[in-house]
Amino acid sequence: MSPDPLADLDAYPAPDVPADLPADPSADLTQDLPADLAPEVPADLPADPSADLPRDLAPDLPADQPRDLAPDRLADQPRDLAADPPADTPPDPPAVARPSAPPDSRTPVERAAGDHAAEVTPRVPHSVLKSLLGAWALSACSAEETCAVEDHLTECAPCADEALRLRDAVGLLHSERDLDLDPLLRSRVLENCLGRRPARIPVPSWATPYDSETARLDALLRDIGDAEWHAPVRLKWFEGERQVSRRTTVAGVMGHLLSVDGLVATALGLDDPLATGPASKAPASFPPQSPAERTEAYWNGAYHPPTRKVRAPWRDQSHTLIRTVSFAGRGVAELSVPYGDFALPLRDSLLDRAFECWVHADDIANAVDYPYDPPSGAHLHGMVDLAARLLPAALADRRRTGLAAPAKQLVTAGSPGRTLHLEVEGSGGGHWYISLDSPAAVGSPEHTVAQVALDGVEFCQLVAGHVSPEEAAAGQDGDREAIRDVLFAAASLSRL
Repeated sequence: MSPDPLADLDAYPAPDVPADLPADPSADLTQDLPADLAPEVPADLPADPSADLPRDLAPDLPADQPRDLAPDRLADQPRDLAADPPADTPPDPPAVARPSAPPDSRTPVERAAGDHAAEVTPRVPHSVLKSLLGAWALSACSAEETCAVEDHLTECAPCADEALRLRDAVGLLHSERDLDLDPLLRSRVLENCLGRRPARIPVPSWATPYDSETARLDALLRDIGDAEWHAPVRLKWFEGERQVSRRTTVAGVMGHLLSVDGLVATALGLDDPLATGPASKAPASFPPQSPAERTEAYWNGAYHPPTRKVRAPWRDQSHTLIRTVSFAGRGVAELSVPYGDFALPLRDSLLDRAFECWVHADDIANAVDYPYDPPSGAHLHGMVDLAARLLPAALADRRRTGLAAPAKQLVTAGSPGRTLHLEVEGSGGGHWYISLDSPAAVGSPEHTVAQVALDGVEFCQLVAGHVSPEEAAAGQDGDREAIRDVLFAAASLSRL
């Protein structure tokens, strides 16, 4: 056999071709037919039937064949390839244009998979999967792309290593954090500003906790909606040996803070909020001096339940208090502020108001499901210190009413006596030595008979009446009776 297959064709005889066959096989084969049998050809039919057809209806041609191949090129083909149309065959109807297909919106993986992915799942090219690793690391792939990439990572070690590097890099781009500002941000900004240009009239250091806590509470109130001002809040405190509570709303809590802060305002010669508000229409003994009585007067004197409108007078009053003590000078720190049954110097009174502002802000935050952090360490330390200094007097009051054990060792005023070592841990913690038998005695480490260890925030919750003495997770050592009396005395510092 010849190496050239086409050369062997010359060995065969050529087929007989009729003499009357036209030279052009594509010529009109019906020209010799009778007139009644010749098919009618529309006048507007183009010479090339595929010229005006849409692209999706045009005949498919091989990639290596010229696009302009027309029926007249059939002359080069053998005679038996030209089919004679039957004489009675009707003409083809005119082609109807079809609407163009919509744009392909499939993902790269879906296009690579093809239209028959449900029947046969094709293998997605490696280059496509590798190009998706960055989007996969950012969790920006579709579900199909994610599935394809993760299946590929179990088979391709280089891509798996690259994916791990990309995922680690994404973790370095940003750290997860909540949207709430750092509670110490305001203090740091003010400290930085004042370090560059000191205030002409500085706020006293003993008034800074009140300034900070009222600002934090005001920020919380700005974030809640109108409906949340009516969210129920249960205020808790201790009376005697048991815990009591009172139900109110967020707006009611703010009315309580407004009315009790009025005690400080009147001590400074400012307007009493109860004397100018709806509660002013009261008996001649008005306004009362007890915090509980003032709160009840405010709640009962309002024509309607308190709403968010209480925020503006409370914030104006807190600003006025800070401005007044700042301009008043040093001597005002020892000004007495009456609380009905007892009195506190102004420096301790504002620290007490800061403590109560934080406690009730936490009550509001729990009612509206809002995150709220404790005060800064320095401010929390001042609040713990105030409570520790009030404990000997509270213990003596309980002893007079028979709620605490009698004194076991009386000493002269200023002398050391039996002592309880109070150790407060955590932020704002420290060590305090509480006199057990007399408020005039001095606590001394050498005369310690018992020790109690508590976390700083937990101790403040005990003082606020939110945690009962039995539930306080305290480390205890020494005289059990002394420990019990001190824990109950701490809870008795709470009030409405």
